Amino acid sequence: MIPVSAVIVTKNEEKNIRDALESVKDFEDIVVVDSVSEDKTTEICREYTNRVFQHEWQGYAKQKQMAVDYAEKPWVLILDADERVTPELKSEIMEEIKSSGFGGFYIPRKNFFLGKWIRHSGWWPDHTLRLFRKDLSYVEQREVHEKVLVNGSVGYLKNPLEHYTYRTISDYIKKMENYSTLSAKEMLSKNPQPSSLSLTLKIIMSPIFTFLKMFFLKQGFRDGVHGFMLAVLYSFYTFLKYAKVWEKSKD
Repeated sequence: MIPVSAVIVTKNEEKNIRDALESVKDFEDIVVVDSVSEDKTTEICREYTNRVFQHEWQGYAKQKQMAVDYAEKPWVLILDADERVTPELKSEIMEEIKSSGFGGFYIPRKNFFLGKWIRHSGWWPDHTLRLFRKDLSYVEQREVHEKVLVNGSVGYLKNPLEHYTYRTISDYIKKMENYSTLSAKEMLSKNPQPSSLSLTLKIIMSPIFTFLKMFFLKQGFRDGVHGFMLAVLYSFYTFLKYAKVWEKSKD
């Protein structure tokens, strides 16, 4: 068994959660914080662990910190329902936590879009800090794109998590609507009265820059049609984010 707490936050994830739990079933502690799912998510989770807790949704950062707080092991791995821990990554985790002086580790992610591993477009290696010592770390409290902060030095693992994100275009559009709203809210909390001229320029120019950056600078063209679609979708997300800031700033 792997002496690590795997913590997962869920909400209506019956299509994803079994594979995620299968990938960590040999971890000594599995914690699930569920936001009152209406499908079979919790039923599936209880096949793998009796440490399933239900709490109303409080936001990404607060929900993940709550899951970390429930963890019983000194080392914690945050896992999303659409992510998988490979056998190679498990072996590396076992070796590193035995002898490492680090307080946490960045893990590369293999991100899949519409079933294809995206090797460019700024999506690889996509290092994210997911493995950390509980006593030295906490989840940064912000509206979206939350991250773990470690009070100490951090290292990098070589073997990746597998991330099966956006299985359909509709998946992306649903998440884009939510993330753009949260991003706009966070920007307005930092700057409640943005300059009209500056905001107009961002609405016009930022989507164009996002496309050029992903498709050309980050070589998204090497990902083929998938890379083109990603660049277009991220450009639209960028447009929506600033358009919502403009909309709310007029209230």
